[in-house]
Amino acid sequence: MPDLPTLAVFSVATLALLLVPGPAVVYIVTRSVAQGRAAGMVSVLGVHAGSLVHIAAAALGISAILAASATAFTIVKYAGAAYLVYLGVRKLMDRSSAEEAVVVATPKARLFGEGFVVNVLNPKTAIFFLAFLPQFADPHAGPLAPQIVLLGMIWVVLGMASDGTYALAASALSGRLKRSAAARRRLDVGSGVVYIALGGVAAFAGEPSK
Repeated sequence: MPDLPTLAVFSVATLALLLVPGPAVVYIVTRSVAQGRAAGMVSVLGVHAGSLVHIAAAALGISAILAASATAFTIVKYAGAAYLVYLGVRKLMDRSSAEEAVVVATPKARLFGEGFVVNVLNPKTAIFFLAFLPQFADPHAGPLAPQIVLLGMIWVVLGMASDGTYALAASALSGRLKRSAAARRRLDVGSGVVYIALGGVAAFAGEPSK
């Protein structure tokens, strides 16, 4: 396994990167504000279940294939972008929060599944795992796959901590929004626009260099 100084540097660098909001953080925050702490934490679990897919892909070399194949990258890129746009359009079209006094809760299984898909269908995450994790793996320390798995699990632990903090902070606003239909509608419109914008960014992301 990598030595302790390497793990310490990796942990600091990972935490710094995780604190920058992306599609997963936007999803977690919007679900936390809309439905509270429990929904936010379920969303965090879904997102990082998706992280496990990227860890496995990196360890097995699938991410390398994705980076080397323009076709594979394009398919995943547009699938992820389409899903983000779908979430955004659904938010913009949903009038229930403006018309009902009580928020209709999204089932936890659906929250988990949507978080999972948001993170799995993010090609930038796959490329990040390919480019970032290997920098901290040492071929002289043993097989690379177990080292990548270890580094990936550190990523997941730190990711759940940082995303969980976002969820808890956002859920503090949920009670106030539940009492205001207008505020809930503004949240839906705002989150819908953000999802669509993120989908556009993902769609126009450059292909990995060869």
